[in-house]
Amino acid sequence: MAVTSTYGPRELAADIEALVTYAVRCGLVLPGDAVWAYNTVLEAVGAVGPTAPNASVLLDAAYAVAPTSHLDADAPMAVAAGDETFDLEGTVERIAAAGVANGQEEDTPSGADRIATRVMNILMPRPSEVERRFATLYRAYGPVAATDWFYKMSCDSRYVRKAAIARNIAWTSATEWGELEITINLSKPEKDPKAIAAAGAAKDTGDVYPACQLCMENEGYPGRGAGAAHGAHPARQNLRILPITLGGEHWGLQYSPYAYFDEHCIAMSAEHRLMHVDHENMGRLLDFVELFGHYFVGSNADLPIVGGSILSHDHFQGGRHVFPMMKAPAESTFAMDGFDAVSCEVVRWPMSVLRLTSADREQLLDAAAHVLDVWRGYSDAAAGVVAETVEDGQTVRHNTITPVACKTDAGYVLYLALRCNITTDEHPLGVFHPHAQWHHIKKENIGLIEVMGLAILPPRLVDELGAVREHLLAHAGETDHATLAAELEADPLTASHAAWALELACAHPGITADTAEQIIRDGVSDVFGHVLADAGVFKWDEAGRAAMVRFIDAL
Repeated sequence: MAVTSTYGPRELAADIEALVTYAVRCGLVLPGDAVWAYNTVLEAVGAVGPTAPNASVLLDAAYAVAPTSHLDADAPMAVAAGDETFDLEGTVERIAAAGVANGQEEDTPSGADRIATRVMNILMPRPSEVERRFATLYRAYGPVAATDWFYKMSCDSRYVRKAAIARNIAWTSATEWGELEITINLSKPEKDPKAIAAAGAAKDTGDVYPACQLCMENEGYPGRGAGAAHGAHPARQNLRILPITLGGEHWGLQYSPYAYFDEHCIAMSAEHRLMHVDHENMGRLLDFVELFGHYFVGSNADLPIVGGSILSHDHFQGGRHVFPMMKAPAESTFAMDGFDAVSCEVVRWPMSVLRLTSADREQLLDAAAHVLDVWRGYSDAAAGVVAETVEDGQTVRHNTITPVACKTDAGYVLYLALRCNITTDEHPLGVFHPHAQWHHIKKENIGLIEVMGLAILPPRLVDELGAVREHLLAHAGETDHATLAAELEADPLTASHAAWALELACAHPGITADTAEQIIRDGVSDVFGHVLADAGVFKWDEAGRAAMVRFIDAL
């Protein structure tokens, strides 16, 4: 947002004062720190004045709660009421633009964002204070009250980008697998052309710091532009990480800036190490749900193609959401010798998922580890499952799982999605990966969130599906689809969707402007169901069910 000629020092002062007042109302800043905060924000944007329009009000508020104002009386406590009506995004953007105009950062979206993040950091409690408040709430009122406060603080401080997240397009559709959830991700900022050019000229020197965006050293990091050594890294000055212990190790808990579901959080190892799925880390999943029983938590698979986008740092994702997979019924039950306290089910889900439930934590964990150990060495030529290959003299393993944990009235629950990343000439991106016919909607890896039934689709689909809609409506009611087919093929926005769009036209000859959007959205959801079925190692046909039985027998 550029600063206009009408936006001068007085307008800046009014915005900073309004932002500080908002921070006080939300409890980010105590009233006694308001004047200090005003001046510190001025410094952050390269300004030295003028005075706040209502400086006396800030002073009065500070005086009202100051413990030294009346030394012979108890000081009152400040109460944070919050503020849902304040235009946080607009105010911060104007202040950041003023900082860019004053030469405090480069004139790019990331430069402005670094100023905005720096400003919000000024208006936040230090990490140790956040930890103290969270621990106090957890011990006095329980985990729900503690996470409610921490999540609200993360939103109020603009670390969780609620305004950006609100731009995402989301819907649910009924499918043969139940209600599937779809999100077209519009929240993450696009790369700026200036940043792309700067990145091309950047030189890498020395060690990268922080090593990745999940390292705990990101807390308070000022960020850097694309032209810096090692390239761009987002500002994280308003990030607060809660130290937690999982599996006897130091881990951290934070919320995702660009959340895909309610209270989308990340737990990450304090050590920068590779993702791994094993008995140890599944134990950490159960540790997490012991601490936060109202959250689920899961780990991406630890192999390329079937894993997540960041395999370089050991981490989990969780949150306060019940996914479609968790609502899916059992297709069958089975038992494993030696694990009598564990209820075992095959979930009726397009992917190949086992659900293990038990009140006995340790037996459940041992049972899950047994499934993983058997699966890692399991091959079934008829199903296309290959456990290992030898490449350049090295043994390469292909089987792993995507584990998800939660707690219910029945005890601990572990969902184990069987994954195999084998490739072939026919499917060079992966046999158990979205097949080419669905790439017009989804080509990327199927990670943890999508395994559970929430699709994260690319922004390109907004324009492409909009063009599909216009073509379908222009030829609504026609029985000869030759002209429609030719137009779909000729339009760069719809060419990749042509065959699918023709199927929609044939299935819905009476499509209208009122029904088109829902028809297209349901069609996308249906594609997502096929994508998940492609990622399933044991298909839902007679041969696939027989293959699942063979694996269960191997357990």
